[in-house]
Amino acid sequence: MSASDRTMLKRVVGSSLIGATIEWYDFFLYGVVAGIVLNHLYFPANDPVVSTLLAYVTFAVGFLMRPLGGVIFGHFGDKIGRKSMLILTLMIMGGSTAVVAILPTYQQIGIWAPICLLVLRILQGIGLGGEWGGAVLMTFEHAPPSKRGLYASLPQIGLAIGLLLSSGIVALLSSLLTDGQFMAWGWRIAFGLSTLLIFVGLWIRLTVSETPEFQKVKDRNRESRIPFADMWRGNAGNVIAGMGARYIDGVFFNVMGVFSITYLTNTLHISRNIALIGVSAAAFVMCFTLPLFGYISDRFGRTRTYWYGSLITGLSALPAFWLMSNSEGNTLLIWLSIIIPFGIFYASVYGPEAALFAELFDPEVRYTGMSFVYQFSGIFASGLTPIIATSLLGLTNGSPTLLTLYVIFSGVVSAISARWIYSRQNQSLQKGGKKAKVTPL
Repeated sequence: MSASDRTMLKRVVGSSLIGATIEWYDFFLYGVVAGIVLNHLYFPANDPVVSTLLAYVTFAVGFLMRPLGGVIFGHFGDKIGRKSMLILTLMIMGGSTAVVAILPTYQQIGIWAPICLLVLRILQGIGLGGEWGGAVLMTFEHAPPSKRGLYASLPQIGLAIGLLLSSGIVALLSSLLTDGQFMAWGWRIAFGLSTLLIFVGLWIRLTVSETPEFQKVKDRNRESRIPFADMWRGNAGNVIAGMGARYIDGVFFNVMGVFSITYLTNTLHISRNIALIGVSAAAFVMCFTLPLFGYISDRFGRTRTYWYGSLITGLSALPAFWLMSNSEGNTLLIWLSIIIPFGIFYASVYGPEAALFAELFDPEVRYTGMSFVYQFSGIFASGLTPIIATSLLGLTNGSPTLLTLYVIFSGVVSAISARWIYSRQNQSLQKGGKKAKVTPL
């Protein structure tokens, strides 16, 4: 790799990481405050469980819109280019989040408050639906083939930093302000910060070049006419296997990074700050473990890393929630119950996931393919998880037993899917007359 290529790769990594951080900050900020603020201000009800469920329904709507965003921006990303789509998604995400900061409450404008919030959440979902695939593709397609797991995992750190910023800023505001101040206007500051982040992200993304692989597609006039249709043609098995592999990622992230805050505060009556700091600390640890597991996937195989990671991550929910429930208010034990499974084990699937999904598709349909796999599976793997978790907790009168079994089940499904991906890759190489180079499980 030449010096100019290395310079561009560093610039691409920086732009993808910062852009992804902004996008995830915007998206997860809603999840952080949904069960502690928005349920009271925009979805008032006599039953607190009902108001919390309504707040999480709008959270789920964002996930419902993400496949649409993935298909729309994936289509044009495969036909026009990755870079231009990333600029547009950033503006949609940042703008909709900034408007939430000034949105009147239910008490002020009645039913229009939740309706407007729902519309903004839809825009967030569409924007993020096109963001993720483009951000990881920029680094994946610029990186040397032997280091694609590592480089594709670097934009994934944006998830950890975005979560760290969203939960950390909310925790800071909660500690500096009284409950009354925080509920009245303090939470809006966190949403308003998105306005500043938009300009930083746009400036950086305008300085990068298109990926070499897509440029080759353009030079050879091999652009797909209808990427979504071509994605299914010959790739249906990869699409289904990829969505199955995504299951544990979506479930575990939303159980540990979103629902655990509500569980600790509402069920165990733990301080909101303790819960938020625990999630923030796990996100900080994840900044280092994500590239570590991306690197491991380059050395020991993508599917092997993902297979073990899925099983270990799913099983870790059992001791994690047992420790939370039996911590007797011990802050250190609560933090450990979040940091170890979420900051370390979860990274073993999310780190290599981007490269795993990118390798399922040819460059002509890669943006569309990996975006659809990631975003469509997010409807059931991510968007419905807080609702499912709240319902399972209600069925057991606050016991997390059924919830942990659900998480373990998702880990098993993802491990089986990773094994299926390995088998398909091996068969594809053998049919092509090449010696299989896929690392065995």
